[in-house]
Amino acid sequence: MISEVFITCAVTGGGSSVERSPQVPVTPEQIADSAIEAAKAGAAVVHIHVRDIQTRRGSRDPALYRAVVERIRKSDVNPVINLTAGMGGDLLLGDPHCPLPPNPAGTDMIGAIERLVHIEELRPEICTLDCGTMNWGAGGQYIMVNTAGTLRAMAAHVKKLGVRPELEVFDAGQLVLVRDLIEEGVIENPALIQLCMGIRYGAPDDPMTLMALVHQIPRQAIYSAFSIGRMQLPYAALAPLVGANVRVGLEDNLYLSRGKLATNADLVQRAVEILDRMGVGVLSADEVRKNLSLKVHG
Repeated sequence: MISEVFITCAVTGGGSSVERSPQVPVTPEQIADSAIEAAKAGAAVVHIHVRDIQTRRGSRDPALYRAVVERIRKSDVNPVINLTAGMGGDLLLGDPHCPLPPNPAGTDMIGAIERLVHIEELRPEICTLDCGTMNWGAGGQYIMVNTAGTLRAMAAHVKKLGVRPELEVFDAGQLVLVRDLIEEGVIENPALIQLCMGIRYGAPDDPMTLMALVHQIPRQAIYSAFSIGRMQLPYAALAPLVGANVRVGLEDNLYLSRGKLATNADLVQRAVEILDRMGVGVLSADEVRKNLSLKVHG
């Protein structure tokens, strides 16, 4: 067990959660304001996706990221900003009997450096790199594509920009690639890792699977662990027991309790309460910057 953790709030994500809760922020103003409220509730790090204002689906438009980041930076709070670099790896194959060409309705495949355009412009302290290719969701023909070559190229460019990568790990084999990247010097130690649990066709969220992943974490790494859905808040208690930091937020879970929709601030406040009752301290944004040796570009 660790005695202090930092809380990351994943503010909106890029999925279909907007159809299930009016609390999920969509516009840049809503996303920034929700991140600010989460920071005031105790989140040291805010993890940001953006959404197309018309379709409300996930977007990689740099102008939307710019609007969110500028609004947060001008506010009276100063959380660590963590921007996703996960967009641009969407592949929707055609019919199972005729998979090619891909279905353009759900395919958005771009090059490694193009996926980092908003990172290069805005220079957040952290950006996420998804560490593997995997089937995603219940059935269907969608694949989240992150080849080893793409990740190496993205990691090298992020290192050049002076931005700290957070390595999103969805299953055990992806930690093998993380170790390879560290050994190659593309990722600097101590690596920053996020264990993403409970995602269908990824690692299940049971404690045995979590411990199997924890035992494969590279030495010196700083890591967090979260689960999607109803296990998100239990993981706020479980994470520090296995040496991990905490993540909550509407990207991964919409409810504060059964039938009660949450805001991001609600989820962060509940996580703070859980940790306080366990005697676990919650680190501030500036303490996280110091502990992780983050470079402040803004």
